[in-house]
Amino acid sequence: MPTHNYAQPRGTTVTIEIDSPALAANVIGDPSSRAVAVYLPEGYDRGNERYPIFVDLAGYSSSGLKRLGWTGFGESMPQRLDRLIASGAMGPVIGVFPDCFTALGGNQYINSSALGQWEDFLAEDLPARLEREFRVKPGRAGRALFGHSSGGYGALVHGMRRADVWGAVGCHAGDCNFDLVYRPDFPKLLTALARHGGIEGYLKAFAASPKWGGGDHLPLMLLAMAASYDPDPSAFMGVRLPVDPHTCELDAEAWARWLRWDPLRMVEAPEVQANLRRLHGLFIDAGSRDQFLAHFGARALVRRLSAHGIPHVYEEFPDDHSNTSYRLDVSLPYLWRALDGAGPG
Repeated sequence: MPTHNYAQPRGTTVTIEIDSPALAANVIGDPSSRAVAVYLPEGYDRGNERYPIFVDLAGYSSSGLKRLGWTGFGESMPQRLDRLIASGAMGPVIGVFPDCFTALGGNQYINSSALGQWEDFLAEDLPARLEREFRVKPGRAGRALFGHSSGGYGALVHGMRRADVWGAVGCHAGDCNFDLVYRPDFPKLLTALARHGGIEGYLKAFAASPKWGGGDHLPLMLLAMAASYDPDPSAFMGVRLPVDPHTCELDAEAWARWLRWDPLRMVEAPEVQANLRRLHGLFIDAGSRDQFLAHFGARALVRRLSAHGIPHVYEEFPDDHSNTSYRLDVSLPYLWRALDGAGPG
């Protein structure tokens, strides 16, 4: 039976606001000022020690702020960090939980004219503010980035593109192999959109609804993916699709723009391989029964990582995509050890 953590967090959580130029002027009209919750480990206020930062990227439809909340038969992230630190599994860290939610339910943590320049926010605005305000270890050797699902994708892609910023990366069930994880769902998306006359009608009906249900998750997620990977600033909410809305035939040129962001394709680029080799630690995992098929993409990716001689750790475990936060008991100590042994720069 799963256990419940009744302990009050021993660390302290504060919330800061970052008004980010990178997020201004996004097409969907989201605010550029973002809340970021920061967990300070027990004893932070009694010394001068500097700590590594561990930045947690939320999955689609969630926010870093949700990671602070009470969880039945589980624990909040501050409780988890307290426990892992107290047990000696890892040393003390500063946990960082940014609110990256959008009007389309989330983003993929990359730059998008529709959703905002999220890569720049995470790689530039966020570390700069943290280094000004808290006692953090400076530079990439003091920074880990991790997440699950869309958050895992974001962490992985930042490792591929911004190894100048991040020292270690943890990807739990991140989106990979777009032909497998997205393409089969376009017929379902078009069927949902057709009931409202298309993208604009669907999104306006969604905005007017008093609640969102399970049937909205897949269409809204795919619209958010479209606004991330191939935005059209002239389209409603910046969304354009890579399929014909009537026949669902694939637009090869548009789909190619999506595939530029597929980690399975990105890993073949020499500059991406060079970035991944710079990381002090790369952790990837997936459940062997992942209902979104993330395990197949992960398997294909790690095969390519091995073929290119890129150091990494991959673990597959007997579970699906949901409620797998317990896997952080494996990845967070790994990331801490990776940074603890890292040299400067």
